[in-house]
Amino acid sequence: MIGTVLVANRGEIACRIFRTCGELGIRTVAVHSDPDANALHARVADTAVRLPGATPAETYLRGDLIVKAAVAAGAHAVHPGYGFLSENADFARAVLDAGLVWIGPPPEAIEAMASKTRAKELMGLRPLGEVTASDLPVLVKAAAGGGGRGMRIVRRLEELSAALEGARAEAASAFGDGEVFVEPYIENGRHVEVQILADTHGTVWALGTRDCSLQRRHQKVIEEAPAPGLSLGLEEELRTLAVRAARAVSYVGAGTVEFLVADGKAHFLEMNTRLQVEHPVTEAVFDVDLVALQIAVAEGQPLPETPPRARGHAVEARLYAEDPAQDWAPQTGTLHRLTIPGVRLDTGYADGDEIGVHYDPMLAKAVAHAPTRAEAIRKLAGALERATLHGPTTNRTLLVNSLRHEEFTTAAMNTAFYDRHLTSLTSTPPDPHAPLAAALADAHGRSRFGGWRNVPSQPQVKRYERAGEEIEVRYRWGRDGLEADGVRVVHADAGLVVLEVDGVRRRYEVSGYGDEVYAGATALRALPRFPDPKAQLAPGSLVAPMPGTVVRIAEGLEVGAKIEAGEPIVWLEAMKMQHRISAPVTGTLSVLHAVVGGQVAVGALLAVVEEDQ
Repeated sequence: MIGTVLVANRGEIACRIFRTCGELGIRTVAVHSDPDANALHARVADTAVRLPGATPAETYLRGDLIVKAAVAAGAHAVHPGYGFLSENADFARAVLDAGLVWIGPPPEAIEAMASKTRAKELMGLRPLGEVTASDLPVLVKAAAGGGGRGMRIVRRLEELSAALEGARAEAASAFGDGEVFVEPYIENGRHVEVQILADTHGTVWALGTRDCSLQRRHQKVIEEAPAPGLSLGLEEELRTLAVRAARAVSYVGAGTVEFLVADGKAHFLEMNTRLQVEHPVTEAVFDVDLVALQIAVAEGQPLPETPPRARGHAVEARLYAEDPAQDWAPQTGTLHRLTIPGVRLDTGYADGDEIGVHYDPMLAKAVAHAPTRAEAIRKLAGALERATLHGPTTNRTLLVNSLRHEEFTTAAMNTAFYDRHLTSLTSTPPDPHAPLAAALADAHGRSRFGGWRNVPSQPQVKRYERAGEEIEVRYRWGRDGLEADGVRVVHADAGLVVLEVDGVRRRYEVSGYGDEVYAGATALRALPRFPDPKAQLAPGSLVAPMPGTVVRIAEGLEVGAKIEAGEPIVWLEAMKMQHRISAPVTGTLSVLHAVVGGQVAVGALLAVVEEDQ
């Protein structure tokens, strides 16, 4: 039997696999890059092995280093997790050649299905060859990997060349494989998938369906099981096609067959020869541990002839360190606190951990299970709304609003959901009283200079920044304590403020970390009373919206060049995604600080375009 497992991955998936291993009495080995030296997955494992370097190409994509680490640590088996090398047949062979157990499908099955182009051929489909106007819109897609990386929608022929180039670069960075292909883009379809589990004795389970239609940049945001609103005939067809795909390549272990469903028809997308990020919803509905079953299959144990019966409904939301209102820009910094009550939480972070620029910005997965879909949705939305999230900006508001949107609650959503509703989902009105609560908590315990006088005290002033907006708060000390116009202060101390507004009491838990202040769910930055004068950026300045690496500058670009508004100038890579920085105005390039390969901090000046007068 397997006694020690090395997980060739990082973050929440490594922690999740370690949890099952611990329950089974299996020792664990983590691998980590230099930025991950103090990451949670490296801390919770029994043993950790350093992979020298920072980027995925130097570390988590180095199969030779990982196999060497497994042998050195005395591991009996390797679990690939998802992403990185999880669908790399050469890595699977290297693990087997080293005399280790591979907790995954045979290398031949990975080769047959891990390349999306070969998978389509196996299912009787072919990607597009030469693209014409009549083929539009089309989707440029990486042949390897997943997670939406290396994908571009093309609606105009003149955009195809740039889309191919960008997709190749992103895929090569994320997966070490720059192969891409082009296929028709199905508008307004639903993304539905089937969980597969197969053993070495010929048994193949199809563990129901999942709906993953709510996506941003082709990466899933909210998933659920079972997929709602499918006809019995379509459900049966999806399960049959999934089992057929698995048997076609003599599949072993956990895998997922993905489809787009449009107009009541199933269109095969790909087979992911690994565990999926959204596997917890299937675990909840079928009351199984898929990682434990993967390990059992790798040990040669047979599955029961029939899978367990489904019960209830489960919904999962991916919590990202990103700002959906700012083109999904990833965020970095210290995660001071993360608690989400009443639901399953899979995370690779603990309070006080740093969120860096090198890897995916997903902080955690929150999963709710209930007897019905409506109850599961309500449970998850409520838990997220009550969550304590102190640190970088997250997509929490987007998740709560998405779960409560009528299109989602009635199961009428599709993959264009965020294209239609992003603005409304991210424009929740701010709490007008949260800054006052923060100011009152800050004032608690501070002595008023001098004695009481028979005249009103002058108001105290506190300034905050909230989502780029400067806010000024006024309050005063009265005979009965702190006072504020139009608001009754019921209670105020350093950690809790209770305000009464129009007869309704509002409770605010307040926490501070330097100049970062959190009043309830509102994040604020305390501003100095007398701020130092700051130099203003010149009009037409392009600044880095996030920390990252300059991976590309527009061809032939130099100071003095004429630039059109919206023209791409610089490409940044942060958290495994590329972000295009475009000219804000039409004019002349007067400054160019960006250098390919250079690391930039958030707010760094990249270039300046002087607007034509």
